[in-house]
Formats: sequence, structure tokens, C-alpha cells
Amino acid sequence: MSVRPDLHQHYVGACQNLGQPGNPFVAHVLQEADENDKIRWTKGIMLKIAGNNHLVPVQRVTDDDLQVLVSVLRNTAFVTGLDLRCNVVTDAGAKHMATFLQENSALQHLNLMFNDIGTSGAELIAGALHRNETLVYLRMTGNKIGNKGGMFFASMLQTNSTLEKLDLGDCDLGTQCLIAIATALTQNKSLKAINLNRPLLYSQEEETTVHVALMLKNNYSLVELHLCKHEMRNFGVERLCEALYGNSSLRYLDLSCNKITCDGVKFLGELLKRNQTLEILDLNANRIEDEGAVSLSDALASYNRTLRALSLVSNNVSGKGLVALSGAMKKNTELSYIYIWGNKFDEATCTAFSELIQTGRLKPNCTDVEPYEADGHVHLAELSHGLQKHYYWTPRCGEGTNRDANASLAIAAVSEYL
Repeated sequence: MSVRPDLHQHYVGACQNLGQPGNPFVAHVLQEADENDKIRWTKGIMLKIAGNNHLVPVQRVTDDDLQVLVSVLRNTAFVTGLDLRCNVVTDAGAKHMATFLQENSALQHLNLMFNDIGTSGAELIAGALHRNETLVYLRMTGNKIGNKGGMFFASMLQTNSTLEKLDLGDCDLGTQCLIAIATALTQNKSLKAINLNRPLLYSQEEETTVHVALMLKNNYSLVELHLCKHEMRNFGVERLCEALYGNSSLRYLDLSCNKITCDGVKFLGELLKRNQTLEILDLNANRIEDEGAVSLSDALASYNRTLRALSLVSNNVSGKGLVALSGAMKKNTELSYIYIWGNKFDEATCTAFSELIQTGRLKPNCTDVEPYEADGHVHLAELSHGLQKHYYWTPRCGEGTNRDANASLAIAAVSEYL
């Protein structure tokens, strides 16, 4: 009978051997892991050492703390996930992590979002993934790796055949590395989800969108694509739609916070008439107005039967467009989630969505509005539901239980393909 490994005991010993003071937060998480034997020996565990944890006293993980931690986990097969978000890990810590990724054969999920990793740290981690054959999910969100750092990940995607989800949002990526990533994904057959939100783009020519569109014509594995804050205009949307006519894999398309108007949405409307794959479309914070909403409504009412979720939050849509969307939902029973807050509600809109909810056609946890009556009139109040509205959200107390309020519809809808 094998002896149960004791993470906390090994951690204390490693601190002594390396001459490092112990981090009480890390020690607490490891003690909890030691007490959870059942999960450890069956499915593996995720060590949640997030610096934004509000449930216990937190001492954020430093480079030295990470060096001790990975020395403890190096030969530990039951730790399959490591959540180190919102700590103070720098390029020096990235070096320890890169060494760990080369030596450990169990880690599948790694979350490094919102640390202080830069270009050289990105080079080390991306370099380790050229040889790593176990990691399937990496989040680098919010680490300012820049264009050069993004190039190292583009190079990694040319050889890595294990990684399935890569998050490079808010990493200050530039035009050159976005084009390189898109080019790599024309050949990569394993990546199923990528977040490229908020790059730093200085051209109005939409070269990056054109290259992403070319990639979508040749990629048959990508399921989820985030292109939020790409300064995308109607020209870029047209290129994407042209590519998606022949694409049969993409199910979640995020075009939020761009500069798409009603003319651009007409291309999306035509796409929805023929596309039989797309399930989630996020157009949050564009400017499609009534004309754009009507174009989408026509396609959804009479043609499309695959889209499950649509977000049109803050798009300057008024009563005409919103009522048209409610009418489309009456005809299209596949469209189950719709988010409309931040538009211009008139009495007809409030009445229409109130009827959808009261008749059961639209479930209360599948939209971001709730009807109420005051002075004999129906109004709509905001609910905290939405597609990725709380993309980086974690509960302050306990575990999140309402999957819709925690914006995990997208995760639930796409996870079956990952």
C-alpha cells in the first residue's frame, strides 16, 4: 500500500531546504488539499491560490513562493490544475513555471492571469509548451507580454498539439503577433478556444481581421473566438462572414466592444440565414440600432435554428428593433438566451419581453431583464446575467451557484466540444 503524499509537510520541508519563509496562504491551500483525499485519488485537484480570494487571509504569491511551490508539485500526479491569478509573479517566477511545465506530466490547467509577467517570461512559458504534452488550458490574461511576447506564443502554436484553450486577452498584443497567431492557426488542429481581446492596434485597415478571416476559411477545429475591442468596423465583419459561410466548427463568436453598425450587422444577418453551426453571438457595446436588430430578427425568425444565445447590450436599439427581436423569439424556439440591457426601452418593448417571460418562452435566468409594474405600466429592471459579463468574476463568499448569473453559459455551451 502506497503512502499518501502530504503536500503541506513537503512544503514546509521545501521552504527549509531552499531557505525561504513559508507563505501562509499557500500553506493553507495545501493543507486543505491534504484533507480532500477522495477527489485527489479519483479526478485530480485544482489548487486555487488566487490572489483575489476574499474568503481567507491572502498573502500574494511571489517568485520565491512559486519556486518553493513548484518544487513540491514537481512529482505530484494528482494536482491537475493550478490557479495563480492576481498574484505578483514576474518573469523570474515565469522561469520557475517554465521549468515545471517541462518536468511535470500531470498539469492540465494553468491560470496566470493578472500577474506581472512580461516579454521574457512569455518566451520561457511559450518555449516550455513546445515540449509539454499535458497542458490543455492556459490563461495569460492581463500580463503585458506585448507584441514580442505574443510572437513566442504564435511560434508555440505551430508545434504544440495538446493545448486546447489559450487566453491572451489584455496582453497588449500587436498587429504582427495577431497576424502570426492567425497564420499558425491555419495549420494548428488542436486549439479549440482563443481569446485575443483588446490588442494594441494603430492601423485603420483591419489587417488583423482579414487574417483572422483567412484563418477561419482553413481552420476546422476552433470552436470559440474572442475578438473584443479590435476596432472592428463593417469591412472587417464582412470579411469574417465571408469566411464563416464555409466554416463548420466555430460555435461562439465574440465581437463585443467594436465599431459595428447596422450595415455590418446585415452581413451577420445573411450569414445566420445559411450558417448551421454558430450557437453564441456577442455583439455587446456596438451600435447596430433598430435597422441592425431587424436584420438579425428576420434571419432568426425565418431561417436560423442553431443560434442559442444573442447579446445586444448597449447597441442603441429602441422599441422597433427590440419588439422585432421578441417576435423572432416567438417563432424561433432554439434561441433561448437574449441580453438587451442598455438599449432604449419603450412601453412596447417592456410589454413584449414581459410576455415572453410570463408565458415561459424566455426563462428568467436566460436574460438580463426582469419585468415589474409601477403606476399601471410595465417596466424592465436589470439582472446580472449575461454572456461573459463577469469574465474575470469570482464569488466573494463561497462557490458560485447560479451559472447564468456568473456568465458561464458560454462555457457550458462550448465545453461539450472541448
